[in-house]
Amino acid sequence: MPEFRYTATDSNGRVVTDTISASGRRDAIETLFSQGLHPAKVEEKTAAASRTVRRPGRLSRGDVEVFTRELGNLLASGMPLSKSLTVLSRESSKPAARQLWSDIHGNVANGMGLADALGQWPRYFSSVYVAMIQAGETGGFLELVLGQIADFRSREQELKSRVQSALIYPIILMVLAVLILLFLLVYFIPRFSSIFAEFGGTLPPLTEGIVIVSGAVMHYWFIIAGAIAILVVAAKSFLRREEGQAAFERWVLETPLIGKLNARFAFVRFSRMLGTLLNAGVPTLSALKVAKEAIGYKTLSNTMNDAIEKVRKGVSLSQSLAECPRLFSGSNIEMISVAEESARLGEELLRLADVNEKELDRNLKTAVSFAEPLMLFVMAALVGTIVIGMLLPIFNLQELIN
Repeated sequence: MPEFRYTATDSNGRVVTDTISASGRRDAIETLFSQGLHPAKVEEKTAAASRTVRRPGRLSRGDVEVFTRELGNLLASGMPLSKSLTVLSRESSKPAARQLWSDIHGNVANGMGLADALGQWPRYFSSVYVAMIQAGETGGFLELVLGQIADFRSREQELKSRVQSALIYPIILMVLAVLILLFLLVYFIPRFSSIFAEFGGTLPPLTEGIVIVSGAVMHYWFIIAGAIAILVVAAKSFLRREEGQAAFERWVLETPLIGKLNARFAFVRFSRMLGTLLNAGVPTLSALKVAKEAIGYKTLSNTMNDAIEKVRKGVSLSQSLAECPRLFSGSNIEMISVAEESARLGEELLRLADVNEKELDRNLKTAVSFAEPLMLFVMAALVGTIVIGMLLPIFNLQELIN
């Protein structure tokens, strides 16, 4: 009889890791439930030892979303998981997708759970995605979770697209400002400075400073470019480290307007994920652990650890979440509290996600409406300063000639 390695939680919330003998993975899960354990991961030892991971070709987010939705539809129609994966790998028109779906099917056919099989490709299936699949497998509602994952990813991508679209114009203005500045420093100013040099005399301090900057850009551009490249590499290296990510996240979240927008975006992701899981029948404690990963900011998700611990001890969800004021406003906490009492927490969380998403959209438009004139002002200030600096010697042309 094959052996399965499992990770589960007991009735007191303690994590248990051990092995169990069973005729199949489903029998192992049922045995663990009968022993009062809640399995989080069940994997056949021989499958774990022999699994191989091939690197598929390039797949888009849309390919994964189509796979998720179609797999959910096939399972909902009553088709077994293995056959559903076979159909998807056979019917896919993209070679890279056929290879990946075939590899996933191979791992599942060898006794690996779907969540573990998908977890072999974190580039395409995030930890949140895999955790939701694990919850669906454990609870026996995998087809429902797959459909909700597809809806969640679609809504999340739509929100991200709106954010990116709103930032296009300010970014264009910023790039345009840099290009105009470089043009003035490299082409415009050197021609004026050569005229001033012929006259001699002392240039005004503003003009002299602009000429010095122009000369530095003209003659030492490679040093400036190298310094910028070194700074970029150093910044990326710093942000890869845990302390660097934490410092950057704190800076983003503490920035007056940007911090509020990012915190609201994190709340929308958390609420939609938690509401989706609760509606699917996932226990509150397990749902909180998965939804915490959807926040996106470790600084914020780490504050959820104390809230999860309080829920485990029997404290209400609203009182536990109140310990994270940066993520949960007082009004949202009150509405979550009312929803808990009326046993409609999942629906209320999804409604709060929709409401806050609309508010985020309005706040983003307001922020962009301020950013556009600000960028125009910066452009005008830079160009105006250079033009004034070049015109000042002309006003004193007689003095320069003398």
